[in-house]
Amino acid sequence: MKKITIAIDGHSSCGKSTMAKDLAKKIGYVYVDTGAMYRSVTLFALRNNLFEEDGTVKVEELKKRMKEIKISFKFNPEAQRPDTYLNGELVEKEIRGMEVSNHVSPISAIGFVREAMVAQQQRMGKKGGIVMDGRDIGTVVFPNAELKVFVTATAEVRAQRRYDELKGKGQEADFEEILKNVQERDYIDSHREVSPLRQAEDALLLDNSNMTIPEQNEWLLKQFELRVKD
Repeated sequence: MKKITIAIDGHSSCGKSTMAKDLAKKIGYVYVDTGAMYRSVTLFALRNNLFEEDGTVKVEELKKRMKEIKISFKFNPEAQRPDTYLNGELVEKEIRGMEVSNHVSPISAIGFVREAMVAQQQRMGKKGGIVMDGRDIGTVVFPNAELKVFVTATAEVRAQRRYDELKGKGQEADFEEILKNVQERDYIDSHREVSPLRQAEDALLLDNSNMTIPEQNEWLLKQFELRVKD
C-alpha cells in the first residue's frame, strides 16, 4: 500500500498534535511535531538572551547563531511518542511551559527561521509515510500532501484544554493568561508576512470544539482510509 503524506494545520492548542500522534501510531507512520521545532528555537533564544526586554527578538544575533541549533526527535517507548531534543538535550518539558509559549510566535514569524525549519521538515517527509502538524504544512511544507486537515476550536475551549494540560502535569497555570496567549498567537500567526496561518484550499476543515478525542481520532482515521482507498 502506498504511503501518503498527511498535513495537519490549525490554531494553537486545538489538539493537532494529539490527533497527529494518535493517527501515526495507529497506521504505523512517522509523526513530526513542527511546533516543537519552533519552540526549541525559542528555548535556545531565551537561554541565550536573544530577546529584548520588550519581547522582540534580537534578529541579527539569532541569525548568526542558527547553525548552533540542532533539533532532533527520539521515540519514547514508555510514553509511546517522540520526544524533542535540542542539541542533544531532552527539552520536552521545557518547551511546553508558558515562558516559551509567550515567546514562540515572534520567533516563528522570522523568515530565516521558517526557511531552516521547513527545509528540515521537507527532508524528514520526502519519502511519505509521515504525519506532520503545524501552521503551514499543507500550504508551504507539503503543498502536494494527499491528505490535508485544518483544525480549529474556539479560543475559550483551546485555553481550557491548555490549562487542563498544564495542571495535569503539575505546573502552575492561569486561565486568563492562557486565553490571552491563545488570542495573541492567533493574531500573530494569521498576520505574519512569512507563511501566515491559513487553510489550504484543498484542506478539510475540522472544528473540534465539541468533540472528544476518540471522536476526532475516528473522524481523522476515516479520512485517511478514504484517501488510501482512492
